Amino acid sequence: MTDRFDAIIIGCGIGGGALATVLARAGRSVLALERATVYRDRVRGEWIAPWGVAELRTLGLYDDFIAAGAHHLVRHISYGDDATPEQAEAAALQLGVLPGIPGPLTIGHPRSCELLRDLATAAGACVLSGASDITITAGASPSVTYTHGGRQQRATCRIIVGADGRGSLVRQQLGIELHQDPQHHFFSGLLVDGAHGFPDDTQAIGAEGDVHFLVFPQGDGRARLYLGYPSEQPQRLSGPDGPRVFLEAFRLQSMPLSEHIANATPAGPCHSYPNQDGWTETPYAPGAVLIGDAAGYNDPIIGQGLSITYRDVRMVRDALIADDDWSQPEIFAPYTEERRERMRRLRFSAMVQAELLNEFGPEAQARRKRARERQAADPTLLLSLAATIMGPEVMPEMAFEDALRDRLFAP
Repeated sequence: MTDRFDAIIIGCGIGGGALATVLARAGRSVLALERATVYRDRVRGEWIAPWGVAELRTLGLYDDFIAAGAHHLVRHISYGDDATPEQAEAAALQLGVLPGIPGPLTIGHPRSCELLRDLATAAGACVLSGASDITITAGASPSVTYTHGGRQQRATCRIIVGADGRGSLVRQQLGIELHQDPQHHFFSGLLVDGAHGFPDDTQAIGAEGDVHFLVFPQGDGRARLYLGYPSEQPQRLSGPDGPRVFLEAFRLQSMPLSEHIANATPAGPCHSYPNQDGWTETPYAPGAVLIGDAAGYNDPIIGQGLSITYRDVRMVRDALIADDDWSQPEIFAPYTEERRERMRRLRFSAMVQAELLNEFGPEAQARRKRARERQAADPTLLLSLAATIMGPEVMPEMAFEDALRDRLFAP
């Protein structure tokens, strides 16, 4: 069996589902192939920065997310062992920094994938779950062979889109190299229910002892929690006691109401992964283009993955809608140039955040205290981190230069 489509998207998670939806809504024929039959908790990818929420609005997806239960956060507090709780709360930040956007948006990763799959299907895309043995042929006459329902099938198209995550088989089959920074810490996540005593509208981040902690409520007592900890402790949260050990780390002196987090009930797996950046220099080839993590990813310490993906979706959609001649890969050159600079800037922001919050011991605590005092006295020292809220492109170049980091962390 051979079918013909405008676009074949490999992966129907966040990026693939979003692109399938907006292309189908624009009248393009789309086939989306997804390996999974059930979307499972991936322990990350549930916080959308305000600049990513703006991308959702531009894509026409924001109202769908709100209707599906997405939850806005409006306040940020940086707790930690470098300040008293009173000092931290006095410096709380309001997150409604972009017009018409109250703040970041939180929603469960499986729910997002299900929503986007359903939206793509409703828009007219053909979405096939449980597809396997996927092989692509790019170039002048793109095609994909795959197995679905026990039968091998082949489909042709005008463009193949790789939206199949960090280990992208599309990227590998295209021969596009993935560059990676060395791992510098571990990050672990856990979804919990029953954290009703913690304010639903407030996100909290900080460092105490030998952990970097993050709390992102999703409404009605549900929250996604993260812990960063040293690379030298790979077994820290392994085994059946992992969730209990994870939650015990949230019995914090520096964060009031943390006992409501520590006493919450696990609602998903506890999984750790190495944190690092990965990037591609050119995320396209003749007849194919990569989006989301397949094209390269930012260190999750600053939570930019979903916002990066929705920007990718918007730029690739615009390129495909603006020019009906998809045979020329140069239509993706503006996307590539913008993405390269976007990822460079966010890589710098992640390095600053990692040095600030994911190094431990007396020297690191003293460095955090100095940095907090300097940021209070000189707001320009907050610019690289403000980029993670407002968008990296709106910040001046100085926000991503070593001189800023040197001023922030000088002894």
